[in-house]
Amino acid sequence: MRLTGHTRIKLALIIVGALLLSGCTNTTETKGEGFAIYLTRENIPPAEMEKLSHVDIADQPVISMEDIITYNAQTHEIKLTDTAFERISQLEVPVSGRSFLTCVDKVPVYWGAFWTPLSSLSFDGVTIWQPLTPQETTVITLELGYPSSSFYRGEDPRNNAEIINSIERSGKLIESLSIATVDKLPRAMKGYELYSWQENNQWHFTLITGTNRNKTLEEIISKEDYISESGWVKIHVEGVDAVKDVLGKIPQGESVFWCDELHTGQTTETDLQLPPEQITDAIEEHAESCGLSLAITISE
Repeated sequence: MRLTGHTRIKLALIIVGALLLSGCTNTTETKGEGFAIYLTRENIPPAEMEKLSHVDIADQPVISMEDIITYNAQTHEIKLTDTAFERISQLEVPVSGRSFLTCVDKVPVYWGAFWTPLSSLSFDGVTIWQPLTPQETTVITLELGYPSSSFYRGEDPRNNAEIINSIERSGKLIESLSIATVDKLPRAMKGYELYSWQENNQWHFTLITGTNRNKTLEEIISKEDYISESGWVKIHVEGVDAVKDVLGKIPQGESVFWCDELHTGQTTETDLQLPPEQITDAIEEHAESCGLSLAITISE
């Protein structure tokens, strides 16, 4: 059959289009898996990792991109699917830890260790603490050190550009959480602390996780928020309605201690204080309606 010029052009376009589609398909098929966490192939103990120049990863990741719902770049918390969270909960982790490698396209970027909170041994690297009890959220965290960050040595590798870019391309990266985007704040073992002060004729409030240590005034009045789904919380808001919204995100039954000054005293011009009685009473009534135990501390 003889082809006309017009037919030849159409046929050429069809062939080119097919090749382009084929090229796109091959690109997708050969695309790397992105961010993933692997165990070591030979189950190498954390104490032996630094002595080795090369470590092979296991055949399959213990946490893949498909297991991840979100990765919080501010807190390095990874929200997992129920299945993946159960897998990590059931992982065999000795008190001396179990090594893992964070990878991009199966290439190791940095290493760390799964650690059990039952361990009395310290560790100076990146850790993922194994969940031992049921949690309200399926969240694990890439922590620095064990049992606290004071045991960590060296630079923080968690903000590695390859890792962050890989997670961002997956659409699962969040820069940080805000009070508007969370349904509930985490429970706090020692309750929450609430502070208030007046600035430019507006009442400011900071809600912060209760701890044994004394807070600094600079820490309290800072405008930067930090919301962990499973740990530390520090939220600053302006106005009575805004602080009511924050209190409404605290789980029922939690204790909130409203302090009119820092335990160590105040050393700057900002004066922590309670609002007028009418405002204080309104916030106290709202906290009660939210099922919270609000205790107001007034210094003498």
